Parts: sequence; C-alpha cells; structure tokens
Amino acid sequence: MKTENEALTKKIISLEKGALDKWFKGDTSGYLDIWSKDNFSYFDSFKAQRIDDYAQIKQFVLANVEGKLFADSYNFKAPRVQASEDMAVLTYQLFADTSLNEMRYNCIEVYQRENDAWKVIHSTWSFIRPMDMTFEPHKTIV
Repeated sequence: MKTENEALTKKIISLEKGALDKWFKGDTSGYLDIWSKDNFSYFDSFKAQRIDDYAQIKQFVLANVEGKLFADSYNFKAPRVQASEDMAVLTYQLFADTSLNEMRYNCIEVYQRENDAWKVIHSTWSFIRPMDMTFEPHKTIV
C-alpha cells in the first residue's frame, strides 16, 4: 500500500505542477485538461460565488487569465496528498509574483479517478493570511 500511495502522490503532484508550469506562461490548457468536465466546483478569493461546473470555469479563465498571467518562477511549497482508492486531496501553498498579482495561496485540489485518469473535481484557492495582504492598485483582477 505504501508504494501505491507514493506513486499516486508523485502522479498527483506531477499533474498539478504540469498545469502550473503552463499557467505561469499564460496558458490555461494545463488546468483545463485536468479539471473534470463532468463534476467540478471552484472557490477563489477573487470570485464572490462558487463556480459550479466546467463550462463556467473555462469561461472565467479564458476571459480573465488566458494570455494575461505570467511569472518567471513559482514556489510550490509543502505539498501533501491524502488518498483513498478513487480520491486524492492535494494541499499546498503557492507563492509567485505574477503579472496580475502577488500570489500567496493555500491551495486545495480534490482529485477523483475518472476511468483511467485523475481529474480535479474541486479546487479552492484562498489567500494565506489575507489580513496581511496589500494589493497594488495597478494590477487588476476580475
């Protein structure tokens, strides 16, 4: 069992980092590929309400992030995968100074096995200690 968990941990982290690598080059396709098209929800600090399906998140990222968010590097800190047979929860902290904002997020990604692939069925991105945040007026987030 420990070997399977180690392999799954590597797989989940690899999926997430692959999506992040593209994300910080202005390419949202990495996340669009790993988000479930059948069962998806999303919370973000910049959205007042939960996004409840793939069509909504796709529209949101294509309109607001695609080709607009760039960072030279990012820090993917303290990843942890907790898993059962068909579900895995990845938690980590993300730090990056991007073209849109200074990211300091607690990230929660709930993965579920869909056939032979692992897909994100829920994603939450929340500020780390938002009371410590300062937002630069020249950077706009929708």
